[in-house]
Amino acid sequence: MKIISTNIGKPTTFIWNGKEETTGIFKKPTGKPIYLTKNDVINDEVSNRLNHGGYYKACYIFSAEQYPYWKALYPDLEWSWGMFGENLTVSGFDEHEVYLGDIYKVGETLVQISQYREPCYKFGYKFGTQQVIKQFIEHGYGGSYLSILEEGHVHVNDEFILVDRPESTLSVADLFQLVFAKEKDQELLKIAASSKAIPPKKRFWLSSYIK
Repeated sequence: MKIISTNIGKPTTFIWNGKEETTGIFKKPTGKPIYLTKNDVINDEVSNRLNHGGYYKACYIFSAEQYPYWKALYPDLEWSWGMFGENLTVSGFDEHEVYLGDIYKVGETLVQISQYREPCYKFGYKFGTQQVIKQFIEHGYGGSYLSILEEGHVHVNDEFILVDRPESTLSVADLFQLVFAKEKDQELLKIAASSKAIPPKKRFWLSSYIK
C-alpha cells in the first residue's frame, strides 16, 4: 500500500432542503505532505464533528483501484484524487486483505485501521444524485478511517508497513458488508462482537443482531 495523493478539503457551502450547510467532502490534491493528528488532519475542513473526525475517524483513506469503476458510472463528473472525500488516496489497498485493528507505520506516523465509512447525503450531493449512496453500499468497497497512534506528516509515495495485526478481527470488506447486509452472517457477527479492534459502540450494535 502506498500513498499516491494527499487531499485536503476547504469549507464548501450548499443548500439542502432549503437550508445552508457546510461540508468538507470537496477535497483536492495538495501536492505536499499533510499532518495527521489524533483527531483530524491539519487544515482539513471537518464540518460535522458528530460523524467525522475524532479518535476513530481522524483520517479517511480510499483505494485508487476503485476509481475506474466509478469513473465509468459517472463519466461527466470532474475527476481528481480526493473525489470520495478521502485524505489519502492509496494504491494497493485491497480491502479483503486489510483488517480492523491493523497497525501500520506510514511516513512519520503510526496509524490503525479503525472504522468503515458510511456515506451520507453530502456524498450524494457531490455526485449529483442520492442514488450513489445505494451504489456505494452495493459495490462494497468503502475505504477505511484511521486512528492516529503517533502524529506526524505523511507524504506522497510513503508506504504502509504492517507492524501488528489482531488475532481475532474482520477485514475492512467483511465489516462493510456485515454492517449493511439485511441478513447478517452470524459467524462474522460473533467475531465482530468480541473483537477489540472494532469501536465499542459499533461492536455493541453488531452484537444485538446475534441470534
